[in-house]
Amino acid sequence: MVIKDWTKVTPALSQPVLNCINKQGFKTMTPIQAAVIPLILSCKDVVAEAVTGSGKTLAFVVPMLELLMKKAREAPLRKDFVYAVIISPTRELAVQIFKVIEQFLQEPELQHISLSLLVGGRSIEADAESMQKGAQVAVCTPGRFQDLLAERKHLNLPGRVKDLEFLVLDEADRLLDLGFTSTLNTILQYLPRQRRTGLFSATQTKELQDLVRAGLRNPVLISVKEKASISTPMLLENFYVIVEPQDKFLFLLNFIRNRKIWKGLFFLPTCACVDYWADVLPALLPDIKIFAIHGKMKQKRNKILEGFRVAENAILLCTDLMARGLDIPAVEWVLQWEPPSSPAALVHRAGRSARGGAAGCSLLPLLPSEEAYVPFIRANQKVELQDWTLSGDKLTVTQKLRDKVLSILHEQQNRDKAVLDKGQRAFVSHIQAYSKHECNLLLQLKELPLGHIATSYGLLKLPLMPEVKEEHRLQFVGPKDKIDFNSIPYRDKQKEASRLQKLEEYKKTGVWPTKKKKKMAQTQPWEQAKLNKEERKEKKKKRKELKKKNNEEGKGKKRRAVTQEELDELAVDIALIKKLKKRKISDDQFDKAFNVDK
Repeated sequence: MVIKDWTKVTPALSQPVLNCINKQGFKTMTPIQAAVIPLILSCKDVVAEAVTGSGKTLAFVVPMLELLMKKAREAPLRKDFVYAVIISPTRELAVQIFKVIEQFLQEPELQHISLSLLVGGRSIEADAESMQKGAQVAVCTPGRFQDLLAERKHLNLPGRVKDLEFLVLDEADRLLDLGFTSTLNTILQYLPRQRRTGLFSATQTKELQDLVRAGLRNPVLISVKEKASISTPMLLENFYVIVEPQDKFLFLLNFIRNRKIWKGLFFLPTCACVDYWADVLPALLPDIKIFAIHGKMKQKRNKILEGFRVAENAILLCTDLMARGLDIPAVEWVLQWEPPSSPAALVHRAGRSARGGAAGCSLLPLLPSEEAYVPFIRANQKVELQDWTLSGDKLTVTQKLRDKVLSILHEQQNRDKAVLDKGQRAFVSHIQAYSKHECNLLLQLKELPLGHIATSYGLLKLPLMPEVKEEHRLQFVGPKDKIDFNSIPYRDKQKEASRLQKLEEYKKTGVWPTKKKKKMAQTQPWEQAKLNKEERKEKKKKRKELKKKNNEEGKGKKRRAVTQEELDELAVDIALIKKLKKRKISDDQFDKAFNVDK
């Protein structure tokens, strides 16, 4: 029998922790909390797999605080030491965990524990200064924590973690997906072996097993699922619907209007897609607040996320940045433009709804050529997708609706060339992302009717790209009237002034002026870029050492000694130049004397 009462946990929880749990309204433990908390309190390493939204955060925050309080009773905690480290894959998730711990530390008996958030977005020096003030619990992203471990000028972090009690790797499979394997291995080398470690994830992979062997000691494996045959919460209903490519956006638009969604997430393939639809959707959904977030928004992301949390009748357009770990209350629907690039991401996307025992739904529109994805995802990820058409709610796309929506999309691009440019970039990036699908045997680019998809985007013209063939041009439905693209203005005054200047030059020369683009270096994973930088530093260091050694041994380049005769000639030349400057001799006299001397 699994104990669900917080007061009956063995070893028992302290009163300050219980008080905070009661204030937050958590009356009983979830299965993952009931399984993991007693094990960590009994000094066991834990590998926990549970469906998204099952309460994993409290499963490590509660025992972490209990371990620190126990250590404080034995001896006062040193202000300059780090006793617990929580590593998460994204800033947003790190901020969320930080806020959960902050609520606990408001209890008078826990206020002596210092907490620090260490993520990108500010200088390493600022984080080092923050840690100097105290960071007995550090919530961080892996890249920033590794940087701080290597930073010795302002902070000796390796010395501060030598008494570490507890390490948490949250969303561990995502940490590995993002290419942090080498970073995590480096971090583990700095940490003491005598520690407790908790590894939490929604899915298990081979790479994860390798990390378990490297970083944990005889861990207890916990797998908590509400039903053995599915990997998503029981109260989450996952639907799919087969739609024609030219009508995909119209179907989703109709769906949003008819549902009166209180709060929903709309997952799009790329950052460029988020930017485009964020511009055009408000005109089509005037009664709904549209928020947009993606990985290229560095400083604004937290502000946007907080705005969405408190908003009502709102939809957040996002990329898979939002697919992991984030807990946004009251998300009723998760909508997706198409299947994610990784099959495992479908579980995480859908799991943004139906969190903490609440009900929720997700919808995935598929093209007729993608129908095989339904049995594949059932077998591969244990996600059962139900046919939306069997629900009895039939949404039809009429020609009248099609004409009206396309007219609005065309009008917005005609008014502002920036929207036209965003639409072109969105389509191109979408097709490029589709070509890199992990399930490319099922989701094949050659099967896509690109002209129909461009129609669903409401584009004014098909972009020039090698994938677009003549058959796609015949499929495309653009504006009825012919458009002079050179006459479309930018709403931004500075951009418009630059466009007009180029247009004048084009009229004179017949060639549109373009800046010579610098050859862009191929983008590298963060891990590889860091490795290359370290290699360059090492080579530079070796060159300096070799030069120093050669100079000491006299092997460097020897300068030829200057003769007295050469010095005398130089003195005569200098005297001539001074006379010329003071006008004591003419130019002809100078030339004659200079040439004679030579």
